[in-house]
Amino acid sequence: MRRSRHITPTDRSSDVRDDEPTPADALRYLIHLPDDYDADPGRRWPLVLFLHGAGERGSELDLAATHGPPKLADAGHDFPFILVTPQCSESSQWVAELSTLSGLLDEVIAAHRIDPARISVTGLSMGGYGTWSLAARYPDRFAAIAPICGGLWLQSAAPIRSVPVWAFHGDADDVVPISATEQIVTELRSLDADVRFTRYAGVGHDSWTETYENPEFYDWLLSHRRTS
Repeated sequence: MRRSRHITPTDRSSDVRDDEPTPADALRYLIHLPDDYDADPGRRWPLVLFLHGAGERGSELDLAATHGPPKLADAGHDFPFILVTPQCSESSQWVAELSTLSGLLDEVIAAHRIDPARISVTGLSMGGYGTWSLAARYPDRFAAIAPICGGLWLQSAAPIRSVPVWAFHGDADDVVPISATEQIVTELRSLDADVRFTRYAGVGHDSWTETYENPEFYDWLLSHRRTS
């Protein structure tokens, strides 16, 4: 996959310097394009937004690719979708960046051949919280979501009831307890939502490595299309 580095909002790119912290309301991000992106100029591609965990925050953008799909893409895996990986600043967290993330999606959609009905979001730990929260704020944007070892803070999951969900958590997680996901899944199931839940027996906080290395995970993400 072809990797490039960007800043959103684009008109603030001159405010972001390599040797300084990222200013508020701006995000550095990576884009990975499939190798055959240019083969068919009429083709529109699915987009997957990946939200990293707390340990990858900062101003060194390569940190955002430490885990998950961007790590695999950098290692040579060619995914059949456009992958967008923003980096949260060290002083912030994803639940405080929801409007900036929505603006990032707007910019990427405007600049690339993306199918707006096939946008999904996934993330781990802090990014799992961000995935739940972003979908709750903007449920009409996403065809599917896949939060890993995350949760919701003082918020109902009801806005997500029409969005297909596949959630993951290790039952030995001592950083984010599995109950954080169980509570959301229970609420969504009471609303007859389309929700899957994978509970990893004996697994601690790292429930993302097995998830992101599973081809079925990507097949599931790409199988969904948002309907009006």
